[in-house]
Amino acid sequence: MSADTPEPDRPGRRPDEPAAPAPAEPAAPAEDAPAGPYAAREVDQQVAREAGPYAPPTAGAASPYDGPGAFPYGPGAVYGVGQPVPPAEPELPRRRAVRLAAGAGLALTVLGVPLGLLWAALAPDTPVLKVPDGAIYAEPQPEQPVAADGWFSLLGLGFGVLAALALWFVLRRVRGPVGLLATVLGAFGAALVAWQVGRRIGLAGYQRLLATAPDGQAFSKPADLRAGGIDLIFGVLPVPHGNLLLPAFGAAVAYTLLAGWSRWPSLRPEPEPGAPGVSWESAGRPAPPAAPEPPAPGAAAPPHG
Repeated sequence: MSADTPEPDRPGRRPDEPAAPAPAEPAAPAEDAPAGPYAAREVDQQVAREAGPYAPPTAGAASPYDGPGAFPYGPGAVYGVGQPVPPAEPELPRRRAVRLAAGAGLALTVLGVPLGLLWAALAPDTPVLKVPDGAIYAEPQPEQPVAADGWFSLLGLGFGVLAALALWFVLRRVRGPVGLLATVLGAFGAALVAWQVGRRIGLAGYQRLLATAPDGQAFSKPADLRAGGIDLIFGVLPVPHGNLLLPAFGAAVAYTLLAGWSRWPSLRPEPEPGAPGVSWESAGRPAPPAAPEPPAPGAAAPPHG
């Protein structure tokens, strides 16, 4: 007997007889259907997942970006965690930046007056003896001139570092080559002023004694620089040297280190991409609040009222 031949005890279906309908699947139990206060929300989430991320908004639905108060900080604001992140400070015009840098350099130069007074107060006077040709040291190898150079070097180096720090934080919008040039020139001008102010304190009395005192009389010479000063090349071109350049050197090194350690390419504070809570793709647009998670199956529904 072939596979196509019906068994004797089982009646076969005639060709003109319609096929029997398939049995219907049993309906899902009632407890599997979403119920409770979150049922509509679950249905909406299921519809949104099936529609995809680019589904058109429902007609009449309110958007969190509509209304006059949607952008309180303007379209260019970038939002962080509850507060807007300030944008990078705009660069100043060149003329204004040069004027600010020149004013800062002049202010540093004027500060050389108190620096010179401090150096004259700390540096000791050198004892000398009057001789027919002028004055000689009262000791063969006095330590006072070395101490005067040392005090000027320490004070000048510290002044240059502090000047660089002050201009870095005060003139934030002039950071860069213009700020560096203003800091270096201002520190060098302050060193010149401090040298001239400090060496002239008591200089008039020393010159008077040098001209009128008898030979062999002992008196003091005010502090002056031996390891630094200004030389004239060809009798015309002034060239500074020695510890007179230390304030400018300290200012240049400190300002360069601050620029090298800066996190911003423009050397001015600016918002960072990828910071927590900051969105660069939707600048000026607050993120909509996330919907609360639905309760777990079997959890008790929250009380009404």
